Amino acid sequence: MVTRIGIIAFLHESNTFSSQPATLESFRQNLLLTGQAIRTALQDSHHEVGGFFAGLKAAGAEAVPLFAARALPSGTIRKADFDELVSCLLQTVKEAGRLDGFLVAPHGATVSEEYPDADGYWLHALRQAVGSDVPIIGTLDAHANLSPLMVESCNALIAYRTNPHLDQRDRGIEAAELILKTVRNEIKPVMAAAFPPIAISIERQCTDESHLKPLYETANEQLAVDGVLSNSILLGFPYADVAEMGSSVVVVADGDQAFADRMVNDLATKMWNMRHNFDGDLTTVAEAIDECRQSSQRIGLLDMGDNVGGGSSADGTELLAAIHDAGLGPAFGCIYDPSAVLACQEAGVGSGIRLEVGGKTDDVHGAPISVDLTVKSFHDGVFSEAQPRHGGITEFDQGLTAICETSAGLTLMLTSKRMVPFSLQQLKSCGLDPAEFQVLVAKGVNAPIAAYREVCEKFIRVNTAGSTCADMKQLEYHHRRRPMFPFERETEYKESTQ
Repeated sequence: MVTRIGIIAFLHESNTFSSQPATLESFRQNLLLTGQAIRTALQDSHHEVGGFFAGLKAAGAEAVPLFAARALPSGTIRKADFDELVSCLLQTVKEAGRLDGFLVAPHGATVSEEYPDADGYWLHALRQAVGSDVPIIGTLDAHANLSPLMVESCNALIAYRTNPHLDQRDRGIEAAELILKTVRNEIKPVMAAAFPPIAISIERQCTDESHLKPLYETANEQLAVDGVLSNSILLGFPYADVAEMGSSVVVVADGDQAFADRMVNDLATKMWNMRHNFDGDLTTVAEAIDECRQSSQRIGLLDMGDNVGGGSSADGTELLAAIHDAGLGPAFGCIYDPSAVLACQEAGVGSGIRLEVGGKTDDVHGAPISVDLTVKSFHDGVFSEAQPRHGGITEFDQGLTAICETSAGLTLMLTSKRMVPFSLQQLKSCGLDPAEFQVLVAKGVNAPIAAYREVCEKFIRVNTAGSTCADMKQLEYHHRRRPMFPFERETEYKESTQ
């Protein structure tokens, strides 16, 4: 009898500091599919679901796609919409017939109005629906805020090992191999998790950089130990004000819970002992502008306070206003501003127009900037990315897009939909050559680097204001763990496992 494995994906990174809630429409605009349409959309992608399909096919098992939902990071998911999504998910499971196991792809930092631990909620609901004997193995975004309920609901969880996230497909293949060995009784995965009270600054979450490398080296050394099936480092997502917010580690062992507990505590202790590496280096806007003036290199300015991949507004103006005022150029920046796009459309290509651009979503990402623009071109905003990039996304749609220039040498891309800066095709599809700019602004922290390092010789992470401000102490938390480093500097850690 052919092994049948169900596939479920439900991914949303929920920024509880954002004023823009996530709705069903947010998912429909990005990905909301059931059944075989999931195979068509994702089997060849760099996403972990693509890895699920590949791993199962290679081993001669049948992949049974059930439910896939993904929305761009934004605010908390509205209660009624979350309930409808979970209901649809569980209905596909009910209608699927016999399944020998499940491969699941939660994000790990999803929040709904009713359930702060939304991933734990739906994973637990799945476990209740299928019973304790059916294995559930999942992948997690490295920014997951892991919860004990997520751990209790699954046989194994495997996080991406890179940020920018370039190994998602590999982790999907790893999960597929693990579940098939489990179903075929070749292994018996047991999982342990530890939750040291640390929140790692988003500025320190790039896995290519020195402050994280020793931790991943320890994790990689563990993988070489007999009996360790997998381990993971969850860097955490600091923009979710929930009790689960923070960093954690996971070890999956073969049948020996006590061994898994020892190994995970070793990894957690390493993380805790490195905590002073994770504070972050905060560069002001003025410092970044000065550095650009003094450099002959092509520079990527990472707008951390308006990190679209972290759920921000995408219309922050603080950094672009400073570039415009300083006359730095040629420079590039992207702003989500549907009304400005329409105004440009009414004016027409070649027209000069004075507009109030950006700063319209809320009052925390900077005020609108008043600029004289020349409208250069219009585009449908649809583009594709063939290379592995952060998020594993290959198809993008930022809506009607206007390309404009200021007399100060700033090129503004005005979009009708929020868009993450994960692909240089965003520029190239609009007739722009990224190499022609001296300064490029990307509204992100680490994720844009995977694409922008092709043209940028240097990156500066800029501590701008906004719902993804890199200085966590500027955010008003009500539900996080206390005490917690770095908020309470004298926090102590006692080993414990889940």
